[in-house]
Amino acid sequence: MPHLPRTRRAWRRTYQVMVAVTVLALAPATWLHVTANPRLRTVADAPTAPVAIVFGAGLWDGKPSPYLADRLDATAELYTRGTVRAVLVTGDNSRHDYDEPDAMRDYLVRHGVPARKIVNDYAGFDSWDSCSRAHRIFGVDRAVLVSQGFHIRRALALCTAAGIDAYGVGVAARHDVTWAYGGVREIFAAGKAATEALLRPDPHFLGPREEGLTEALR
Repeated sequence: MPHLPRTRRAWRRTYQVMVAVTVLALAPATWLHVTANPRLRTVADAPTAPVAIVFGAGLWDGKPSPYLADRLDATAELYTRGTVRAVLVTGDNSRHDYDEPDAMRDYLVRHGVPARKIVNDYAGFDSWDSCSRAHRIFGVDRAVLVSQGFHIRRALALCTAAGIDAYGVGVAARHDVTWAYGGVREIFAAGKAATEALLRPDPHFLGPREEGLTEALR
């Protein structure tokens, strides 16, 4: 077990180290807020863009979780308003029995978005993969991003780093256990996001260029 400091000087040094560690830990989260806040919008005042990118947020019994359903409702409204002309749904399909993009697509179709205007990205395993693939595989240069408020800043920072001129719609979230977990998780995820924005690694799966969005936008 470590010994407690025994002198005033030692206590001062310990305090300084703790402050430095805290500042370093919170620096990535501060960076996200500073860089992303100017580009946060609502469904009502989001700027027009060719594409909306909606990020996966889990399935319940094969259907969108309540959090994901809220994102998809906002996306459907963006399409209905004419703010966007196509939608890229990006999520996890790493297993045969778990398919976020298809569940997201089916939900949007049921809520008025034509199937021909929806394109699936089955390899959006995390936010960086979704942003990087949107630009490099699907050719997205400008988009409105849709996620919950606790995640949208990270999505904005990563998509901007990936080469997308992006604005973000932060959907209101229920203040439940998932919301609290999401907020805490973002503090730690901010460090990973800062590293990805700096190094810009390849996504887990890159693959050839896909023309689905080009067709959807015609």
